[in-house]
Amino acid sequence: MTLSSLERALTALPSTYPGPGGAAAVIRNGEVIGRHSWGFANAETRLPFTPKTLFRLCSITKQFTCALLDEFADKTPFDAAIASYLPKLEEAPPGIMDLAHNQSGLRDYWAVAMLHGAPTESAFGATEAHRVISGTRSLHFRPGTAYSYVNQNFFLISEALEALSGRSFAELLRTQLFERHGMSTAFLAADTQAMPDGTQGYEGSETTGYRAAVNHIFWTGDAGLGASLDDMIAWELAIDAQRNDPQGFYNRLSAPVSFRDGTPARYGHGLQRGTLFGRAMTGHGGALRGWRSHRLHLAEERLSVVVLFNHMSEAHSAAASLAAAALDIPPMTQEETAGNRAILGSYLDRETGLSASITPSASGKKLSLRYAYPPETLEFWTQNGAGRDATRLSLSDEGLRMARPQENRDVALVCLDERIRHDGLAGRYHCAELDSVLTLEGAEGAVYGGFSGMLGLGRMERLQPVGSDVWLIPCLRALDHSPPGYWTLAFQRDETGKMTGVRVGCWLARDLFYRRCQD
Repeated sequence: MTLSSLERALTALPSTYPGPGGAAAVIRNGEVIGRHSWGFANAETRLPFTPKTLFRLCSITKQFTCALLDEFADKTPFDAAIASYLPKLEEAPPGIMDLAHNQSGLRDYWAVAMLHGAPTESAFGATEAHRVISGTRSLHFRPGTAYSYVNQNFFLISEALEALSGRSFAELLRTQLFERHGMSTAFLAADTQAMPDGTQGYEGSETTGYRAAVNHIFWTGDAGLGASLDDMIAWELAIDAQRNDPQGFYNRLSAPVSFRDGTPARYGHGLQRGTLFGRAMTGHGGALRGWRSHRLHLAEERLSVVVLFNHMSEAHSAAASLAAAALDIPPMTQEETAGNRAILGSYLDRETGLSASITPSASGKKLSLRYAYPPETLEFWTQNGAGRDATRLSLSDEGLRMARPQENRDVALVCLDERIRHDGLAGRYHCAELDSVLTLEGAEGAVYGGFSGMLGLGRMERLQPVGSDVWLIPCLRALDHSPPGYWTLAFQRDETGKMTGVRVGCWLARDLFYRRCQD
């Protein structure tokens, strides 16, 4: 590495990832080799963004929650605590480590809240969380068999930590982690409405203009960390200092994990595991409306990168670019391969009830897959296959298969009939598990739908057809930064063609049945 290449990469961040302000740092071999901040923490009050600016780290919090959990040698009492938070669950509950590895089978509570009618910018705190969680009757897969990103896994861990230790989560963070590792200004920033130093997050872009983001979530173990860039530098230095201790806190957190069947898992203890430039990597991103962050760690290189944006630019890509500069890796180019256009179309994953749409890129040599959210861009690697590390599509004589190794899933996608049926859609549908109502109104070309329940009256959105009796309801803004995206509505009819119900789901919350109400 040459320092000039890293300096150029750091100073390029404001123009490559534009927004009101930000900060980034690169730590290697136990030393800070690059630190940069720019712009404004609050554009209205002209508060500068500095390395000491307090920032909302969001889901980077999850590894801190798991670090606290890791201090308990006997985790058996935690399993009982988790079961007590799910009094209506009609199957075996997940264990505490299923939660820590995002293998619980629970549906994400901020996604489910939208089915309960929660307005996008409404308040959601411990009271609302427990109302949603305690109503859980089923899981969308058996614990330990698959992966699904679920924020309340870590909220429940923080609740159990408080119950079993007799201390607040904020105190546990401060005494067990922040004070030990030199994070002098870090704190539990539970209220997402404001930061104590006035730092503001922003929505929008240079094209549309920026506006202050509005959030009313109150959170703890899933996303509550408030810290400055200097605090996060202290965290990375602590990680490097214990690198040779097998029982060091980060070595324990980043140790291999697996699913029940022994398949290696790519997520564990609040950390993503993967590779970057051929090197093993651990890390995590964080996001809320107006806030994006990412930290990554390459243990073999003794390299860490932290990026903080108070806007919506892609912090993960920014962190990767700084890692490349630190390792003196030139920009990579990939030769595009033309593929089989028969792979295009609309499909249904019958196992989850989710739809998948595969469309060509502008060049025709890449694909866009809308299944989870946001849509994924896939590269052709053979004439009959496309994918990336997280998702692979393969076309064979038996049809199209989708492998998602991070989720421990390999499924057949069923091609949908392109003929769209509009008859019988309008009406009310009720989900017994959630006591939620889906209301559909309108006729051909203008059918609208919305959910309502114990949290309010959700907005009506125009349905989008996918295939015969499969439609989408857009949900592109939600309580959290990561919205459901699109709810798949897979309608069911009886032998006479009369509508009987609809299977509703998104990647974050799958397989809920709404029965058609009598007219």
